[in-house]
Amino acid sequence: MLVPLTTVDFIDRAVQVYGDRTGVVDEPAQPATSLGEVSYADLGRLARRQAAHLDSLGLEVGDRVAVVSHNSARLLASFFGVTGSGRVLVPVNFRLRPDEVRYIVGHSGARVLYVDPELDEALADVDAEHRFVLGDDDALFGPADATAEPRPWQLDENATATINYTSGTTARPKGVQITHRNIWVNAVTFALHAGVSDRDVYLHTLPMFHANGWGMPFAMTGLGVPQVVLRKVDGAEILRRVRDHGVTVMCAAPAVAAAVLEAAQDWDGEIPGRDRVRIIMAGAPPPTRTVERVEAELGWEFVQIYGLTETSPLLTVNRNRAEWDDLTPSERAHRLTRAGAPALGVRLSLSEPSVGDDGEEVGGGELLARSNVVLEGYWDQPEETERALAGGWFHTGDGATIGDDGYVTISDRKKDVIITGGENVSSIEVEDVLFSHPAVSEVAVIGVPSEKWGETIKALVVLTDGESATEAELIAWCKDRAAGYKAPTSVEFRDELARTATGKLQKFKLRRPYWEGYDRQVN
Repeated sequence: MLVPLTTVDFIDRAVQVYGDRTGVVDEPAQPATSLGEVSYADLGRLARRQAAHLDSLGLEVGDRVAVVSHNSARLLASFFGVTGSGRVLVPVNFRLRPDEVRYIVGHSGARVLYVDPELDEALADVDAEHRFVLGDDDALFGPADATAEPRPWQLDENATATINYTSGTTARPKGVQITHRNIWVNAVTFALHAGVSDRDVYLHTLPMFHANGWGMPFAMTGLGVPQVVLRKVDGAEILRRVRDHGVTVMCAAPAVAAAVLEAAQDWDGEIPGRDRVRIIMAGAPPPTRTVERVEAELGWEFVQIYGLTETSPLLTVNRNRAEWDDLTPSERAHRLTRAGAPALGVRLSLSEPSVGDDGEEVGGGELLARSNVVLEGYWDQPEETERALAGGWFHTGDGATIGDDGYVTISDRKKDVIITGGENVSSIEVEDVLFSHPAVSEVAVIGVPSEKWGETIKALVVLTDGESATEAELIAWCKDRAAGYKAPTSVEFRDELARTATGKLQKFKLRRPYWEGYDRQVN
């Protein structure tokens, strides 16, 4: 018997088994009216209302629905109301500039656009065939007294469920097509490795748009876990939510852990969640000291994972194991900074190490992956798809080593991507913005170590003869033309940028001085 694996499975089980349980606690402080505590039965009803409303708008199976929103119960419902009716959800990074959002909405061909009320004015010029502001629930879900049931969808696990746009080796973001099967396998595998059960309480510190909240909206729903929505990251507020809601698990970028550790310094009384909370971290390998502090100062279990938007995203997981119980905290933390061992169902390999124009080996080999979580392709970009999946393996663009025990360590990046605060930034995109400044003759953008953000963006700039510009001016120039998190945090002026005989920049050499003392070229 072959039964399609789709997102419908997660919400259907939640409604049937945990219908009376609180499914989501909406963010109380938001521009729209908070939905408060929503049971899983009501979450299922909201999803069905939304699907029926999309029917009434004339949307067909496979049509795209874009949503630009902070974390909210309405966004969570859309994961099921849109994908569960055969349409394709396009969750958009709310930190992007209007022109970037406009590109994604246009490139994806979204017929419906939902916009967070806080962003409505800024995105006034971003439009679609149907445009709604979240909070107008009759527009989002259809009238509350409507009796129409959504049209049945012929379940197809190989259908695209979401298109998640990610920065990569091109100046424009690429739309990663994630299928229902990708989502299902990722969610179930992730929940297995994280030890999730219906006794957990999940806090959405991770943006839901980010690789579909790493799949946790699906995993937690299917297991009946109450989900607490956090709209904006604040270290002290995270501690309060852990205390008030009995939170046991959250996912976060290293910068979130840094914010919680900072807030804990001024916390009055026992740190909430001690010996109870698991914090699952990804985005960049954190410093060993951060891992030690999470476990010693917060008393939370630290779990490291590695993956990409293109892999749904779980590829590896690194969690304390019995063999490490007798290690010192420092020794254990050092092991936990590795990317981890392959998740169940993931096969990893390494390409031959690349060699620079001068014959010098550039880092380790590229990490390659095969798994049921690997993307279907890049939306409307067949050449990029073919390149990424060449030879039947997904090419991560990350240099790595694999130990005899199967544990992966990410050593450097083969592609021009900087991960800062958990967000992917294309260095090419930032370079294009800087090149548009009349005083800039040459530029190279690289990632350098940052205690807070993992990596931060540095621009190496050569000015045009006779022209002048300051660091502050160039940073402001970038912030005016791209999302703020894509702007350099520092600019270093150079007389020239070293190139090979063929005129090619070798960024691994430009990065090297800033990474002295580190055993890898990422942080």
